[in-house]
Amino acid sequence: MAVLDRTTTGAERVAAGDAGDAGAGGRRAGNGLGTGLALAVLATVVWSGSFVTSRALHDSVPPIQHAFWRWIIAIAAVAPFAARSAWRQRALLRTHLRFLLLAALLGVTVYNTLVNQAAMTTSAGNMGMIMAASPVLMAAYERLGGARLGARRVTGTVVACAGVLLLVSKGSLAPDFTAGDLWVVAAAVCFGSYSALLRRRPTEIGGPAFLFATFVLGALMLLPVFLVSLAVQGGFEPTVATVSPLLYVGVVSSAVAFFAWNKAIAQIGAARAGVIYYLQPVCVALLSYAVLGEAMGRLQIACMALILAGVALGSATRSGSRIR
Repeated sequence: MAVLDRTTTGAERVAAGDAGDAGAGGRRAGNGLGTGLALAVLATVVWSGSFVTSRALHDSVPPIQHAFWRWIIAIAAVAPFAARSAWRQRALLRTHLRFLLLAALLGVTVYNTLVNQAAMTTSAGNMGMIMAASPVLMAAYERLGGARLGARRVTGTVVACAGVLLLVSKGSLAPDFTAGDLWVVAAAVCFGSYSALLRRRPTEIGGPAFLFATFVLGALMLLPVFLVSLAVQGGFEPTVATVSPLLYVGVVSSAVAFFAWNKAIAQIGAARAGVIYYLQPVCVALLSYAVLGEAMGRLQIACMALILAGVALGSATRSGSRIR
């Protein structure tokens, strides 16, 4: 920055300083936006793989046992990095126990169990497509909370949602839903509510401590139904074909993806992160085609293009604007 002329007035100096601060604030906001979007993309891509693993395990691992072992593995994965922090903040965690219980119930106990149950009777592609409806709920929650979403984000959400609806309906006005599809609708409501709830997370609770606490609470709430499932359905055979997917969903889809998503929500908000989440049906369709051999035709490709266009529009921000 050029040195101010000695004859510059005090008001001009202040104005110049304010402009510099504004420029620095804009750069920080841009950096935060880029990081938040990247984290949201990372979580979305990783979670896409969990739909494929749920479908792959649907006939070998009971849904509740799948969910329970996922979170046990996730707890083991994050414990070395988060257990000490959670212990230091134990008094704070007790103070906000009701919030933590609700977050764990929605995001850990119920959401993934519903997805696993859905995988019994519907395809991975359908799960990914229907789950993409959850960003609509995220945006609605933010709007009800008084947030201004902006014309670009609303338009991007509508365009991406239209692509998802066209994909789910297969271009027909009378889509044929299975029981599994309805389970996924319930899962989408849980995930959208969890994501919106994250905006109210107490700022004094660190990210690792929050993650560890919700994983532990979620697994504890799953324990009674896990024991019932074990008694009624029996266990599953631990082979490479069953343990490897569980390790993926436990370590990558839980520990890594949930941390990335929670961080993204904190930086860019649930509505904008929700627009990125529309990428999920595209990723799931590609993965299910490559791994499970599920069909993908011209309609799917056209709808993917529509979804990508909506994501690009809805995640964009005006040059120089700040993240609030």
